[in-house]
Amino acid sequence: MWVMDALTSLSGDQIGNLVYLALLVTAIGGWLLVSQRGNLGRIAQYAAIWGFIFLGAIVAVGLWSDIRQTVTPRQSVMMEGARVEVPRSADGHYYLTMEVNGAPIRFVVDTGATELVLSRADAERAGIDTGGLIYSGRAFTANGMVETAPVTLDRIALGKATDTGVRAVVNGAEMQGSLLGMSYLQRFDRLEISGGRLVLER
Repeated sequence: MWVMDALTSLSGDQIGNLVYLALLVTAIGGWLLVSQRGNLGRIAQYAAIWGFIFLGAIVAVGLWSDIRQTVTPRQSVMMEGARVEVPRSADGHYYLTMEVNGAPIRFVVDTGATELVLSRADAERAGIDTGGLIYSGRAFTANGMVETAPVTLDRIALGKATDTGVRAVVNGAEMQGSLLGMSYLQRFDRLEISGGRLVLER
């Protein structure tokens, strides 16, 4: 059962790598079988060893993301009043979890983005009916042009910093997470990125 769970967690590239590994093992096994026909018992031992190695590779690749999360310290946020301090994540980004209409939403801080951008999934978590929105806006991203829908968030809170009636947009295309752009960040009196830490203060 755990082997099947590991297999289903693999990406397309990882599956391709495992297929290549399986073909390599098959080729080596075929060569051993042809060249060592007189020692079938030893070949069976070799096959068992390679089978365990292959199975271990599948499990290791499938469980790597869980292992990495366990080994890598989780990001912590220090909040003192209306001051927020967050360390840089292992991938080089800064992440903040904020309450949007009472729902916890994880954002990646993007000082190059103009708007506060919600993914469809996060917008729905915040109680927004994404099916009833009008996607009349246009935004240009690294993946091309996307349609956006303007929304007004009733309440957004980060620590003790609370704002109401915050304008945002919902991305009509698929995106893995939400972006915290300058339309929200400029509400803070201080925005500083230094020494691997992001500081917001008002």
